[in-house]
Amino acid sequence: MDYLRSLGEGDSPQCFLCEAAAAAEANDPAQKRDRLLLWSTDLSVVVMNRYPYANGHLLIAPRAHKAELQELSDAEQLDLSRQTTAAIELLKRAVSAQGFNIGINLGRVAGAGMPGHVHQHVVPRWGGDTNFMSVVGETRVVPQAMSQLYDELLRQLK
Repeated sequence: MDYLRSLGEGDSPQCFLCEAAAAAEANDPAQKRDRLLLWSTDLSVVVMNRYPYANGHLLIAPRAHKAELQELSDAEQLDLSRQTTAAIELLKRAVSAQGFNIGINLGRVAGAGMPGHVHQHVVPRWGGDTNFMSVVGETRVVPQAMSQLYDELLRQLK
C-alpha cells in the first residue's frame, strides 16, 4: 500500500529500477542492499520486489529506461530471458520453489506499478501456498523478512 499510495504524490515516483541500475554502477554494497539489487549484467538488473506477491518475488529489467518490449534491442531481450532463467534456478535452490508465475504487465491498466520501465516478474510458488488471508484479511503473508531473504539469495549466488 505504501507504494500504491505514493503513485499519486508529485509528478511521478522515482524509477526504482533505474535506481537499482545506478547502484550497480556505483558498486557499493550498501546501495545495492538498499535497492534490493541481487545482480546485474551489462544490460539487465535483477532485484527483489519490495512489495512481493510471494516470498522470493523477483523483478528482471533492462538497465535502460524503456516502457515497451518492442523498444528493447535483441540483446536486451535475450539478456532479460537469460536473467529470468538464472532467477528461476536461484529460487529453486534458495527457497525450494515448486513452480513459478512469470509475466510482464504493460501499462498501468494492466497492473504495471512502474509503467515507464518494462520489467518481468518471477514469482515462486509452492503447493498450497495460497490461504484465507488474501480473501478475508485483504493482506498477504510473506514468511521471511526481506533482509533475511536478501542475504540468503546472495549466499546462493556465490
